[in-house]
Amino acid sequence: MAASNFLACATLGFLILFVGSSTAQLSTSFYSKSCPNLLSTVKSSVQSAVSKERRMGASLLRLHFHDCFVNGCDGSLLLDDTSSFTGEKTAVPNRNSARGFDVVDNIKSGVEKACPGVVSCADILTLAARDSVVALGGPTWNVKLGRRDARTASLSGANNNIPPPTSSLSNLISKFSAQGLSAKDMVALSGSHTIGQARCTSFRARIYNETSIESSFATSRRSNCPRASGSGDNNLAPLDLQTPTGFDNNYYKNLVNMKGLLHSDQVLFNGGSTDSQVRSYSTNPSSFNSDFAAAMIKMGDIKPLTGSNGEIRKNCRRVN
Repeated sequence: MAASNFLACATLGFLILFVGSSTAQLSTSFYSKSCPNLLSTVKSSVQSAVSKERRMGASLLRLHFHDCFVNGCDGSLLLDDTSSFTGEKTAVPNRNSARGFDVVDNIKSGVEKACPGVVSCADILTLAARDSVVALGGPTWNVKLGRRDARTASLSGANNNIPPPTSSLSNLISKFSAQGLSAKDMVALSGSHTIGQARCTSFRARIYNETSIESSFATSRRSNCPRASGSGDNNLAPLDLQTPTGFDNNYYKNLVNMKGLLHSDQVLFNGGSTDSQVRSYSTNPSSFNSDFAAAMIKMGDIKPLTGSNGEIRKNCRRVN
């Protein structure tokens, strides 16, 4: 009798473990009952923000990328510094360039009205990235949800994990590999630079010092980015000079023509192992779109907090 009781308890325990682990996985239907209007709420807020300023789509996409590369997609980037807490916003890759936090606040406010205390800021950031791409004419994909928010952040992680614009090809491959992303994923995700802008300080060295750049393109970029450091550092230039607010494959066409704005862009097409993939995307937009969507789903899977880990923040800027 005792043995059968033990067996029953053990079986029950196994079932609880099994159910607990399976429900802790991300799912496209995670909020279907707890917040049925989530997708439409986020989408309308993103569309409104992008219609006011099309660059905002690129900014929201970048926030998701910079969040996921530091301890996973956990909303840590959104946390403000306090007297007793240091977040990631002042890290070199984010300082004076990460933007869109007020838009995330607005989305969160709308979501909280629809279903208070249910949806994480990390999931909102993931959805906003997808909806931004769609709003600018790019592909869509089904976003897996169920992430929870971090109570911590890592300034050193942000400084060390996010590839700088000076990165070599091997450095890019290494940084992405550390996050479980392949070189193919890296080239596809770099296509997010088909939208958005970069500051002069990020591309000054390239347009004045490098030879792997089309001369008239370099000359045109120099007009708004003086050689002297500290002069015009924050002046902006489009990452894709052809369609800077349209999500398409022109980024790759630019690379083939040696018109990549950042050093870390042009190294993808400069006689190295990724040249053929860049050339393929430059002539096959549907291939780029499908690979980009797949890579975004994969990036969204980086070390999410699930189950009872983390929390659901009431305010994306601070822990509860």
